Amino acid sequence: MKRDIQKVPYGYEPPAAERKGTLVFYDSFERITDRELEQAAHTAAERNFTKLVLYPLHEETVRRMSKEPVQAFYKREDRLHEWKRAQGRSFVTVESLEGKRKRYTPLDSALRHISEVYPSPYFLYLTPETANQFASYASFEEWIVKLRLILSAPPASVHPRLEKFRHRWDVAGEEKRK
Repeated sequence: MKRDIQKVPYGYEPPAAERKGTLVFYDSFERITDRELEQAAHTAAERNFTKLVLYPLHEETVRRMSKEPVQAFYKREDRLHEWKRAQGRSFVTVESLEGKRKRYTPLDSALRHISEVYPSPYFLYLTPETANQFASYASFEEWIVKLRLILSAPPASVHPRLEKFRHRWDVAGEEKRK
């Protein structure tokens, strides 16, 4: 095994990474507009994330979460790829796990996959409705200590667990809390 020897001056400290973490936009993308996608990309760039991961949900996952009808997965995924190409953003990735599985994927499995593949720390970009659904799951308290939430808009109503962990989430576009 060859060793790469690097010489640095005495007292040298490597520069701190300017970009950090992963912002995951977890949604069905059925009703998300290009403007909302652009807002998510702007939030990721503004907060210096390494990656913005667009995570479209499979029809079965959406059916179990909200019971609303959606287009086929591949149509929604193709729209996201078209948007990514049109924007020319290199740090945007469209996650295809649910397309490969072709069935219901619990949020826990999706978050485990994200934590294995992408760099930490993890931030979930959610609509207020999806955030309230996430807060209603039994595993919410286990995950909220491992990641933070960024809501796309101020919520009209807040789930009690979401209110309990108010310090772990904020709204996109608002000043970052210190």
